[in-house]
Amino acid sequence: SRRPSSAGTSYLTDIVWWAGTIAMAVGQIGNFLAYTAVPTVLVTPLGALGVPFGSILASYLLKEKLNILGKLGCLLSCAGSVVLIIHSPKSESVTTQAELEEKLTNPVFVGYLCVVLLMLLLLIFWIAPAHGPTNIMVYISICSLLGSFTVPSTKGIGLAAQDILHDNPSSRRALCLCLVLLAVLGCSIIVQFRYINKALECFDSSVFGAIYYVVFTTLVLLASAILFREWSNVGLVDFLGMACGFTTVSVGIVLIQVFKEFNFNLGEMNKSNMKTD
Repeated sequence: SRRPSSAGTSYLTDIVWWAGTIAMAVGQIGNFLAYTAVPTVLVTPLGALGVPFGSILASYLLKEKLNILGKLGCLLSCAGSVVLIIHSPKSESVTTQAELEEKLTNPVFVGYLCVVLLMLLLLIFWIAPAHGPTNIMVYISICSLLGSFTVPSTKGIGLAAQDILHDNPSSRRALCLCLVLLAVLGCSIIVQFRYINKALECFDSSVFGAIYYVVFTTLVLLASAILFREWSNVGLVDFLGMACGFTTVSVGIVLIQVFKEFNFNLGEMNKSNMKTD
């Protein structure tokens, strides 16, 4: 771990930080459009494709070193993504605002949200002040648990917006739902940004990024499974296929992020084998 910066919020005056934040915002707009068109269980894991593509572009444009393990990680991430696409649900389980309202008031989902809120309060007000700077899982848990609100809210806003734009009798109700979900989404994103920046001040960004992807995606898929029940139309073979695809992508992300500074190449391995012979 690293000592947190004494400047605290000094990154707010950094032009590069703002450029990166704006680029991330544009990417999130693309995610929003994707969530309204395809199942959540497909969009969230495929978000990892930005890591291998970013690593490949950085190796060419910024001349950053991409070792053999990083290249293997890129290959695994792309292969796992293909497996996810093949085995993902072929249709949406929730397509209207009425269906969304019914799902949001489901006792199982309400109970899940209560548990998540309780855990967030415990982490933010008791655990994070004492153990956050020394335990990477504290900040990751906060950001990942908030994904239980951000992703379903994003999908819900897209569904509610359809009724608002069509100006049908339920448009007023849809507008109220949309405003509530926007408020939840805004608060969740603000808190996530705060704790992501706290984590990056204290811990290595590569390790944080790899662990965060796995935990965040897992919890988002859990929340989406409870709310939208997209797994109900998925058979055993497709379920196992998606599990294997997600595992493959996760291993690829770990290889790219965690081992990118590892000094290892095929040339050195061949030389060592020749000396052994």
